[in-house]
Amino acid sequence: MPKKYVPYFPEPVEGQALLNNFRRTLRYRGDTEVFNHIRRGMPYYELERIEQVGSAESENMVIRGECLSTCAYMKEHGIEADLVYIDPPFASGADYAKQVYIRRNPKVVEAIKDAEKELKDKAKALADVGEEVDMSDDFRAFEEKMYGDIWDKERYLNWMFENLVAIKSVMNENASIYVHLDWHMVHYVKVLLDEIFGEENFQREIIWDIQVLSGFKTLANNWVRGHDTILYYSNSDEKIFNKQKQEHKQEYLDRFNKVDENGRKYFDGRGKIRYLDEVIKEGKAIGDVWSDVMSFQQIPTSQERVDYATQKPEALLERIIKASSDENMLICDFFGGSGVTAAVASKLNRRFITADIGINSIQTMRDRLYKDGASFSVYEIQDGVSLFRNPVQTMDKLYSLIPGLKKDETLSDFWAGSFTHSRQGRIPVYVPTLLDSSAKILDLPAMNEVVHLHLSDLPPSTKKVVLYYIDLVDEDELKKFIRDENPTMIEVELRDLKAVLSDVVINDEIEWTLEEDKHTLLQEYVVRIDRFISDRVLGKIQDYNARSLAQSTGRKKFKPIQISNTGLECIEYLSLDCTSDSGKWHSDSEIKIDKKGYITVNGNDTKDFWDGTIRADKEPLRLKVRNICGDESIINLKNITDL
Repeated sequence: MPKKYVPYFPEPVEGQALLNNFRRTLRYRGDTEVFNHIRRGMPYYELERIEQVGSAESENMVIRGECLSTCAYMKEHGIEADLVYIDPPFASGADYAKQVYIRRNPKVVEAIKDAEKELKDKAKALADVGEEVDMSDDFRAFEEKMYGDIWDKERYLNWMFENLVAIKSVMNENASIYVHLDWHMVHYVKVLLDEIFGEENFQREIIWDIQVLSGFKTLANNWVRGHDTILYYSNSDEKIFNKQKQEHKQEYLDRFNKVDENGRKYFDGRGKIRYLDEVIKEGKAIGDVWSDVMSFQQIPTSQERVDYATQKPEALLERIIKASSDENMLICDFFGGSGVTAAVASKLNRRFITADIGINSIQTMRDRLYKDGASFSVYEIQDGVSLFRNPVQTMDKLYSLIPGLKKDETLSDFWAGSFTHSRQGRIPVYVPTLLDSSAKILDLPAMNEVVHLHLSDLPPSTKKVVLYYIDLVDEDELKKFIRDENPTMIEVELRDLKAVLSDVVINDEIEWTLEEDKHTLLQEYVVRIDRFISDRVLGKIQDYNARSLAQSTGRKKFKPIQISNTGLECIEYLSLDCTSDSGKWHSDSEIKIDKKGYITVNGNDTKDFWDGTIRADKEPLRLKVRNICGDESIINLKNITDL
């Protein structure tokens, strides 16, 4: 349960004129529902600090949780944003997946090194006679779904409206917001922004011209899409804006071809003389069409890439942050993704708060910021639903955890399915979607909809339904409402979804040894991973192998992914805490293994392969191991005595 509900504003939002227009013109549903949510307030949960990175004095925060809950925390603690950039789901219908790479097994590192040396020697010999050899790595990888950007129009607009109202409530008077979208919903969201921030505070529609016309985009029987849209609003007329400049194009500078008596180049246009040196120094004011910021489609080998599906380039955020904030100001991103907003804010000497609901996003942000040398804390909102990697995967897992639940096409979309009881027959089941923050709370307005709409639509033979919930406002009040208002004879049973979710997380099995290295001059402790077993990773690999085998053709034999007996190639990250044996994590030593098998040690890139160990100059108290899919397991090493 939330500790409380934090008001969005001192008073609820007045009116919904534009949303009512939506209802008339777009058959927009749910405007009353979202208004009730806003009147109720933002759910405020406990925050648990998971890890401290760098200075303990830092106010920077990486939060695993939803936008609403993050804003509730900020509102409750009087934290105001100076600038907000969000890159929310686009309602594009696309599925986004993480490419999961199998790492190199440390047990065969030496053999790999010998083989690579032999191959390189062969390549050099062939190059000497004018021939080439393919040196590319044959990565073994599979995909894991991170989230599905699939929404119907009404749900998406409800969700965006509530999030935007929450964001506005934590912006200071001089703050600005940049909302990054594409063509699917940008025109509707602009109307919402006009409603929330006021039409007079709309500043610019920025076109990010990606200039990518190749690939599958050109196959469409239409104009080729090559841009995103960024809507820029301020909270008032007193916004911060630092005009940004760029270099003039050479063809313009070439026009300055006249030379005065002092040797200065100039251009005489309509009787107005402009000198080349002054023009270069002043620069060219940047407009609202940005074609000079390259996407990762244009620069696929960029060193910025962190293998995150919707990653944006740092140059894009650098322009926005420099223009609409000053040093030491607070920059917020409530859909943090790859962590680009926080990374750029840190580099530009700004403070940051960034949030996301997916564990893969939080890990990507955390590792990126750590490597950059940023100081921050990682927090987790204790809402009871952030137990798996991301909401999509949790929902997929839920349906298998509810005994007997089967999809039932005869029921409306409101019902997740049904199960059969020997005496009560078919029992419809409702499961709230974790993708929609508004569905987390079962309150009287939600129950009113169930009782007066969804129960009445069920077949007359229905004797009972089961409603799963994440949080209840008042269980006794809801049960009384059901008794008094239910127009049917259908029994309504309420069940706590968190009891089911508690079965989702299963730790990996890790066999290890800890010893003190006697062969070094300085004291050093070594943790050696002897065996690593992740049932979830193995299950993913089995699914991939079965699917790929079924899709393979006779022309090329399918080579399945195989894991060694030790399973060490399923590890991508290790960390040792030598400071505390409980509570928040302190990473005193860590190793990150990239997709090629090379390791980054304490934020420093190397060309070494992992040897199956992690070292520390102090006695380690805890070990954290992350598998290639993103699950993390923590082992307490405190009771080791055989040193």
